[in-house]
Amino acid sequence: MGERRADEPWLPDLCRLPRLAAMLGIAQLVVVVVVLVPDAGTHWDLPRVLSTSGFALWMALSVSVLLCVSRRALSRLPQRTGALLAVALAAMVAVVVAAIVHSLFASVGDAGEWPSAMRFVTGSAGVVTLITALALRYFYVIDRWQAQLAAHARAEADALQARIRPHFLFNSMNMIASLLRRDPDVAERAVLDLSDLFRAALGAGEDDSSLAEEVRLSEHYLGIEQLRLGERLRVQWRRHEPLPWDLPMPRLVLQPLLENAVLHGISRLPEGGTVEIVLEADAEILRLRVRNPSLPPGAPDAPGVHGAGHAQRSIAHRLGYAFGPRARMACGWDAGYYLCELELPLGSGRRTG
Repeated sequence: MGERRADEPWLPDLCRLPRLAAMLGIAQLVVVVVVLVPDAGTHWDLPRVLSTSGFALWMALSVSVLLCVSRRALSRLPQRTGALLAVALAAMVAVVVAAIVHSLFASVGDAGEWPSAMRFVTGSAGVVTLITALALRYFYVIDRWQAQLAAHARAEADALQARIRPHFLFNSMNMIASLLRRDPDVAERAVLDLSDLFRAALGAGEDDSSLAEEVRLSEHYLGIEQLRLGERLRVQWRRHEPLPWDLPMPRLVLQPLLENAVLHGISRLPEGGTVEIVLEADAEILRLRVRNPSLPPGAPDAPGVHGAGHAQRSIAHRLGYAFGPRARMACGWDAGYYLCELELPLGSGRRTG
């Protein structure tokens, strides 16, 4: 479950415009249902429908405003008590508003077309109480679900800290130690690259990265692996400008794909190979492709084994949370190569929270 800060109100926030619009939409839906219910004793013409809609929208707006204003006060109470009090406040508003509306129509001589005052007030209060309870429950479940998604996405990011495996650290340190005497400048550069790589891993769940930072981190990683594997690892970057270098995105999206390409592809082939990274964008979509020679799917060390599939699922989950359903990730083996392709929406396609 997602954790909630101690000072964060648990009562759903009806101050937000989408929530207010939902409350008004529910009120209008109730009117439509009432109009469509077969009842030979009630004649619905356009003026009556419009007046009923106006009454329902006014009622929904009044309840929403009251619960918005009292949200923090109600959230200080235990959830069961606060929820009951919230529904009671909605019922009280319904009683007051229904009594005022019925009195206004009675003062202009139109009350004869309406139910008695008692039936009108109690019926309105009953409907508002039921709808408010259902709406608050629905919004509460949605809030908890979104909090759980956020917590799960952060947990996935934190789990990627373990993707920079101990054997990689040991191999890198041994390689740096061997370089210290014969090429101290290269060893110093490798230490700095390794430091940046682990700094990004330790902050994987904290905040967003950017396309530029992801590419820079990937270059550091590939630089270390090239020192270790030598001529067996070749890297080909294809950057089709212009690119949205400042695009916010989750940390550790590109580097784990390159790690899979090196660990499960290049390092398993005696002759090595070339990792191709393609970045291109149009007005709506950023595309990232990682392609490398690979063993066939049936081989023991092929991609999808020993954690490669876990990393891919983690990246897909975090991108889906950050960018919504338009984000796409596809990976597969074809004719001696393994290809992973990401498509991320630009502009309004990204979620804001």
